Amino acid sequence: MASNPAVNAVRSWASDLVPARGPARRLAVLTVVQATGFGLFLSSSAIFFRSTIGLSAGQVGFGLSAAGLAGMLFTVPIGRLADRYGPRLPLLLSYAALAVLFAAYCGVTGFAGFLVLAALISVCETSSHPLRMALTHQVFQEDERVRVSAQMRSVFNVGFMLGAAIAGGALAVGSRTAFYAVALITALAHACCALITWRLPAQEEAKAVGAPKGAQPRSGLRDFRFVSLALLCGVLEFYQPILTVALPLWIITHTEAPSSVNAVLLLLDTVLVIAFQVAASRGAETAPGAARMLRRSGLLLAACCLVFAVTQDIPAVVAVPLLLVGTAVLVLGELSQAAGSWGLSLHLPPEGKQGEYQGVFALGRGLQQTAGPFLVTALAVGQGRLGWVILAAVLLLAGLACPPLARSAEAAKAKAASAAGTPAGERNAAEPEPAR
Repeated sequence: MASNPAVNAVRSWASDLVPARGPARRLAVLTVVQATGFGLFLSSSAIFFRSTIGLSAGQVGFGLSAAGLAGMLFTVPIGRLADRYGPRLPLLLSYAALAVLFAAYCGVTGFAGFLVLAALISVCETSSHPLRMALTHQVFQEDERVRVSAQMRSVFNVGFMLGAAIAGGALAVGSRTAFYAVALITALAHACCALITWRLPAQEEAKAVGAPKGAQPRSGLRDFRFVSLALLCGVLEFYQPILTVALPLWIITHTEAPSSVNAVLLLLDTVLVIAFQVAASRGAETAPGAARMLRRSGLLLAACCLVFAVTQDIPAVVAVPLLLVGTAVLVLGELSQAAGSWGLSLHLPPEGKQGEYQGVFALGRGLQQTAGPFLVTALAVGQGRLGWVILAAVLLLAGLACPPLARSAEAAKAKAASAAGTPAGERNAAEPEPAR
């Protein structure tokens, strides 16, 4: 009997979601474990900080903002360590430190202790993403890296949902013991991540790369094109505060839709990311393809802002479907932004500088985390429809600027590699063959 094309398509889609045996599957397990701990702590910590430690809302907000700044300051130096010693060792140490730091929350009794722990945790957590990306670059071939990154994002969302579900139970109890349990489970999750990282194939450590002989690549912070692309990706990542901050406030202040619809929108986003991130990442295997995805992301995110603007002061029976449509369009933009940013961050760094450049690229995410919530709220919630239109224009321009800037960055990389006597994109001779 002839095979059904629809069935084959579903099978192909489902098989793409499952990482291959070997390093990819180990990284997936690591990602799920870390995401479970992250989802557990993030979903409950703010409430426990107030009710258990006794911090004010202002202290929690200031402490987390200061911690975020501390994390940004250390991404590039830690990335340079990855270039010197390989990414596995710094990543292992960051997970081991997180295990100790989260457990230490059980002894915090005031603001000073909270601030110190939050800052140290932020340094380790913020650096873990660029370190994982540098490890992905080291272990996998060029045409595999974006797909593996997409698979990791899908399984991250699975782990985060699991952690958030556990957090719901802890919040229902609401006691000091429940907070200690949250902190210790999170610590245990990161201890497991350290163990998984330690058990990665020993041959990966053989590629503790340095810059090619000859002319040395410039510092990542002085690479204007790369820094600009990182910041543009950070602007496009405003989809995150739009979904989690601006949209909930917009729903309750400017629309007739019930506030409960926000939970549905968040669930829709999570499920679609889990299901389609891998499929949506095809085409980002080259720098030009990744840049085109970022242009598409800008177009889609601008469109979703315009859809959200229409929902102001209209009946709920119309507003709710429009909010669902707008969120679906936002997710499409989110999927393209994620794939495009991975593509550029993996393809554009010069040989021997992957760790440092991943740290530089993380500054774009830092921009989103520090400035994004305030900006999108001030525009969308503060200015109403006009604010959404302005936000749409910002996102559109950010997306349109990516392809020409990426072409210029790739040309500059090729010129620098030629001057150093190393063909652009050449794999390090010591790099192990990736597992299939």
